[in-house]
Amino acid sequence: MSTSGSILGNAVRRKEDPGLLKGECQYYDDLRVEGLTHLVFVRSTIAHATIESIDTTDAAGMPGVLGVFTAEDLALADVAQFELLPPVFNRPPLARDRVRFVGDIVAVVVAETLTQATDAAEMVIVDYEPLDAVADLEAAVAPDAPLLFPDNGSNVCFLTEIGMDEDPLEGAEVVVSERILSQKLAGAPMETNGCVAVPTDGGHYTVWIPSQNPINVRPPLAAMIEVDPETLRVAAPWVGGGFGSKAGLYIEFGLTTALAKRLGRPVKWTESRSENMVAMNQGRGMVMNASLGVNRDGRIVGLKADVLADAGAYPAIGAVLPMLTQTMSQAVYNIPRIQFRARSLATNTTQTAAYRGAGRPEATQMVERILDVAADAIGMDPAEIRRVNFIQPEQFPYTTLTGANYDSGDYEKALDAALAAAGYSELRAEQQARRDRGDRVQLGIGVSSYVEITAPLGLHAEWGKVTIEEDGSATVRVGTSAHGQGHDTAFSMIVSDLLGIPMDKIRLVQSDTDEIPSGQGTMGSRSLQTAGSAVHEASNVVLAKAKELAAHILEADAEDMVVAEAGLAVAGVPAKAVSWAVLAEIANDDEKRPHFMEKGLEHELVFDEGDSTFPFGSHVAVVEVDTETGGVKLVRHIAVDDCGTILNPLLVAGQQHGGIAQGVAQALYEWVRYDDDANPVSASLMDYLVPSATELPSFEVSNTETPSPRNPIGAKGIGESGTIGSTPAVHNAVVDAVSHLGVTHIDMPTSPQRIWEALNAD
Repeated sequence: MSTSGSILGNAVRRKEDPGLLKGECQYYDDLRVEGLTHLVFVRSTIAHATIESIDTTDAAGMPGVLGVFTAEDLALADVAQFELLPPVFNRPPLARDRVRFVGDIVAVVVAETLTQATDAAEMVIVDYEPLDAVADLEAAVAPDAPLLFPDNGSNVCFLTEIGMDEDPLEGAEVVVSERILSQKLAGAPMETNGCVAVPTDGGHYTVWIPSQNPINVRPPLAAMIEVDPETLRVAAPWVGGGFGSKAGLYIEFGLTTALAKRLGRPVKWTESRSENMVAMNQGRGMVMNASLGVNRDGRIVGLKADVLADAGAYPAIGAVLPMLTQTMSQAVYNIPRIQFRARSLATNTTQTAAYRGAGRPEATQMVERILDVAADAIGMDPAEIRRVNFIQPEQFPYTTLTGANYDSGDYEKALDAALAAAGYSELRAEQQARRDRGDRVQLGIGVSSYVEITAPLGLHAEWGKVTIEEDGSATVRVGTSAHGQGHDTAFSMIVSDLLGIPMDKIRLVQSDTDEIPSGQGTMGSRSLQTAGSAVHEASNVVLAKAKELAAHILEADAEDMVVAEAGLAVAGVPAKAVSWAVLAEIANDDEKRPHFMEKGLEHELVFDEGDSTFPFGSHVAVVEVDTETGGVKLVRHIAVDDCGTILNPLLVAGQQHGGIAQGVAQALYEWVRYDDDANPVSASLMDYLVPSATELPSFEVSNTETPSPRNPIGAKGIGESGTIGSTPAVHNAVVDAVSHLGVTHIDMPTSPQRIWEALNAD
């Protein structure tokens, strides 16, 4: 997007970083509120049971305790988790007759200090009568499975399917099948969850939450505590990571605010890390049984998939994410026939929601893994089988069998760039040499090509506003809510490019219902294409108005006005100019402003691009596997991602690196595990493996640019692409390293134990 004299397309350092690096940015846990009290939740220690009794007597008498509350004390209505799900799955804010997962809330303690609340919570005695529990998906769908919601008649809470009236594999020369696991993951953001609820004058409340979409949290929060939304201010300060896990209303926010309302005092909840590992929404959790029919020349005949998805104990948005898996199951390929069925299941585990990629990584993993199995079956190179099946550039816009409307793409170009950057031919030669020598450490090369959907599920519209202040600065307001992406930098670049105002004189306002009338928040890699486009369009309207005003002041034609240093000037006559400060002053002065102009130098709008956009790319992963121990090391990771027109390559590279790290983590390390009684066995960072920088190489990232026609800046999302492309590349690389030894598949995470077991299987 870089043009002569334009800031766009250039590597501009993030405005946000100095404050973050100096520790000057304030998070919810940094807020200092007079009269603050502290809340601690009493959570179930058993996965499935009826509640026989709750004894709060001893806890209520502990020092500093202001109250101990159960479901009977608060009498809050059950909360609908997602509008597409039946009411039977609504969640009680406090468990009444039964608990359904380890972490379910049975009581709440409020005290003067956190220590006092914690001590008192340990004194609440709950008598449980255990019930049979289920954490395994295939067990949960069995006819004799324990039921979490007996009134539903089964554990199936959501079903989506297409292509069920024909056999998509008919006529294929070769059919391959595989059971592919996308294991459950914890969000594990650096900052855990929390809430500070403050009663203010006149029955109003301010609620601070570390959220990706605080504007959208206000309506359901107001309904939960039974107040008029206009009396409720919901705001997010700086947020330390989200990845989807910090989107939407948490029951804990409502309970904290309800108790602030009841006690008439500020109440704070700070989630501990161990609490976070069982209470914060988790991601993935799918078993995908896939079959692919191909001909000997590599051409795909059809795809068949039967998917089980883990919705957790209280099905919410996670239950419907298989719709996105279905939508993206055609991937980047010409697939003539697709049959896809997914059933989401209630299980005695932590609820599932969106996690970086949200349904799309699972689709890519399924297709890219089964494609490698097919390549092996017909003796074709993994890169070549992808190439012969790609949707071609001349086919765009392209509507898939699953209903996705791809905007633009050049999939072969990205693959060629990734293979060239990796030195693919040389890698294959080195791999063969190691195999010929019988080396203990073997080389694995994994390829993946992907397309993903950004601004999905109707999230393709967003509100934005640009205002010129009387000191000549600009204020940008948006309905998105940054939590590390660099929105301040990106939006400031757009305004600065169009209006010529220096970036350090542009202020971003977000994440506060007192300032932002509407907004969908930040998820689905949507912010630049939606809010950025809103800022772009609003800036153009402001510029047009400013030109009219400047022309009036300078006695010139509006068509002759151009952006100049600190304001507007007559083209070719730089001395004949007017500053932004003067323009704003006159625009707000009823005496000086032209009678035909509205007051103020600002504009707001909702920009709607009408549909999602579809970024794409190809990744190559290179691993080494010790065939004696199963030890695996990621040696290189090469990513070529296409997110349309690039606004700031530094921001794009940052998103690529972060996304790849999370995708690699799923392939090699992370796994939320439960025992046979649905007790979590990975509920601390001692047991849940999150890689650090020392476990990862320096990623080799680059881009192709295929602009989207759906917004004025040509942008597509980048926030989740790295995660979607990297996981199957690494997964395929691990299997590839040992495929010559008879191994055809290894479940993720491809840990040393799993690799060793695969190598030593009878």
